[in-house]
Amino acid sequence: MPRTLRIIPALGAVLFALVGLSACGGIPGDAVVSVDGNSITKDTFNHWMSVAAASSAPTPGAKPAIPVPPKYTACIATARAAAKPAKGQSAPTEAALKAQCAQRYKSLQQEVLGFLISSNWVIGEAKSLGVKSSDAEVKKQFEKIKSQQFPKAAEFEKFLKTSGQSVSDLLLRVKLNLLSQKIQQKIVKQKSKVTQAQIAKYYKENPRRFSLAERRNLLIILTKTEAQAKKAKQEVESGKSFESVAKRVSIDPTSKSTGGKLPGIVKGQEEKSLDAAVFAAKKNVLTGPVKTPFGYYLFEVQTITAGSQQSLKQAEPSIKSQLTATQQQSALSKFVKEFKKKWMSKTDCRSGYVVTDCKQYKAPKTTSISTPATTTPATPSTTK
Repeated sequence: MPRTLRIIPALGAVLFALVGLSACGGIPGDAVVSVDGNSITKDTFNHWMSVAAASSAPTPGAKPAIPVPPKYTACIATARAAAKPAKGQSAPTEAALKAQCAQRYKSLQQEVLGFLISSNWVIGEAKSLGVKSSDAEVKKQFEKIKSQQFPKAAEFEKFLKTSGQSVSDLLLRVKLNLLSQKIQQKIVKQKSKVTQAQIAKYYKENPRRFSLAERRNLLIILTKTEAQAKKAKQEVESGKSFESVAKRVSIDPTSKSTGGKLPGIVKGQEEKSLDAAVFAAKKNVLTGPVKTPFGYYLFEVQTITAGSQQSLKQAEPSIKSQLTATQQQSALSKFVKEFKKKWMSKTDCRSGYVVTDCKQYKAPKTTSISTPATTTPATPSTTK
C-alpha cells in the first residue's frame, strides 16, 4: 500500500485507474486523456492529484495544498506560511512562490497522468492477450497484503484516511498488479524454448566456460633481497621446515601466517615471472629465488590437479538455464518497446495535459550531445 507515487515501469507495477468508457473517438468534454476510447476524466485526474499531494505533504496526514493553476492561490498561501527566512533575509516574493507552486503542479501532473495512462495501457493489453484475474484471486491477494502491512485494523483505517483512497480503489490496484504479472509470465513463457541445437552451438563456441584449468598448491617465501632468499633456501635445504622459515622471514601478507601455503593457483594468476616459473616447475622441488617487482620468491609445488573439461551433457543444464534467461529478457525488452509504441499511438491528451506518454508529446529541443532518458509511466508503490 503506497505512501507515495513513484515512477516505476508500467509492467510489473501495481496499477490503478478510474476510467469512464467513451462511445466515440477523440477526447470527450469531461476528459483530460483518452486511451483507445477509454476516458480519464477531470474528476479522476483531480482525485489522484489529491492522493499525490497527500503523499508528498511535509507532515504525514496533513491536509495538502493542491496546486491549482493558473493562480495557485491556496498553494501560495501554504508556501508563504511555511517559509521561514533566516535572520537578515527577506521573505520570498509572490512571483517566487507562484513559480514554486507551478513547478510542483507540473511534477504532480506528470506523475499522476503517467500513472493513469499506464494503468489504461495494461488494462488494454491484458484484454488483447486474454489475460484475466478472478475476483476471488484479487481478494485473497489483497487480504494477504493488508495483513502483512497493516496488522491492526486501526492502522489500515488511518492509511485510508490519510491517503484518500478507498478499499475499492485498492482492490482494483491489486487486480491490475496481478494482470501485469500475468502479462509478463505469458510473454516469457512463449519465448522459453531452448533447442538442443542452440545448446550445442553455445557449448562449441564457448569451450573455456566449461573447462577447469590446472591448479597448483604452493609453498612460498617472499623476501626483499636476493641474499635473504638464498639464505632462506639454505635453511630449508639444511632440514628446517618450510613452514617455520616462511613464518619467520617471508614478507608475503597472504601466506606468511599459514607457513607459506598458497593453494589453488591457476596459470596467469600470479606475477608474470613467478607464474612462468611455477608452471614450469616439477612437484616437490624447491625452486628460486625468482626475481619479481615485489621481491624474490622461493617456492615448492606441493600438488598438481590436472585441468578438466565438462562434457556437453554435463554442461547442458547450466547452458539451458542461461539461454532461457537471455531469451526471456530479450523477449521482455522487445515487448516493452512495442507495448509503449502501440499504446502511445492510442493515447490522446488534451492541451495542457500532454505528458511523455501522449502521442501529441514532442520532446523539447536540446543542444546537449547526450540523449534524454525516456520517462517511464508513473504508478503507485505497494509498500507502506
